[in-house]
Amino acid sequence: MGSNVDPVIVANGLVKRFGGRPVVDGVDLVVPHGTVYGVLGPNGAGKTTTLRMLLGIIEPDAGERTLLGSRHPRDASDRVGYLPEERGLYPAMKAREAIAFMGALRGLPWKEGRARAQLLLENAGLGHAADDKIRKLSKGMAQLVQLLGSVVHQPDLLVLDEPFSGLDPVNQERLEALILAERDRGATVLFSTHVMAHAQRLCDRLAIIAGGKRRFEGTVAEARGTLPQQVHYVPHFPNDGLRQHLPSDARAEGDGWRFELPREGIEALLKRLIDAGYGISGLSIERPGLHEAFVQIVGQAALERNT
Repeated sequence: MGSNVDPVIVANGLVKRFGGRPVVDGVDLVVPHGTVYGVLGPNGAGKTTTLRMLLGIIEPDAGERTLLGSRHPRDASDRVGYLPEERGLYPAMKAREAIAFMGALRGLPWKEGRARAQLLLENAGLGHAADDKIRKLSKGMAQLVQLLGSVVHQPDLLVLDEPFSGLDPVNQERLEALILAERDRGATVLFSTHVMAHAQRLCDRLAIIAGGKRRFEGTVAEARGTLPQQVHYVPHFPNDGLRQHLPSDARAEGDGWRFELPREGIEALLKRLIDAGYGISGLSIERPGLHEAFVQIVGQAALERNT
């Protein structure tokens, strides 16, 4: 990705109130071209409202946004694929026709849409269901069909609102593969979720929203870096006196101990433990996962709101 490529989405100070209450309260976002970008947050954080403002489905009460270079997002709607949180397909339509129909709504010729739909279904492992009516499909299969309908016109931007909700592990894996395939095709993918495992595997960058405000923006590694590394130490010769040689935050875990990596590093502590005769049976230094970082960031936001 060249540095001269403009961001696909820029939002500054977005605000949306419902019943006088700010659901989104001054959110800034910049979504780079050709990335998978996650909007993360707990339920009720304002994720869906933010996505709808970015797409022009609802208007912000304050702030500005541009989408694919346009200050009027709906003017660029033919270049966008959108999977809303509320799923919905015509139950009497066949899967292939449902995908072609969604493409036609974005300007894709019907014949080309049917051909692309067949190929998309086959690549997603659903070729056998091309002539099945939507009402006969499982919930997960119907959801994937709707997703395929949102990419059949090969959009420049794909926006997915909680796309993994309700999918079994097999279909979650299919969806992850499709998201990465869209990015590799050159599309930008923006999706919201409250499930950290998907975000950790997929996202090039992410924003964490809590209480209607953006609390973090950066890479997965930067989010995980907001927490100190953890040490898991297993002594070779444990006894009751070991605890006094460990950092104050150490807690027993299995046959060993877990504690934050000391600021001065691990070497001095290990020397003390070896000199005291405890030895080392196991040692690992681990960066906390995105889930732990998310819980910390959201928890701090809740504390700020309550003080």
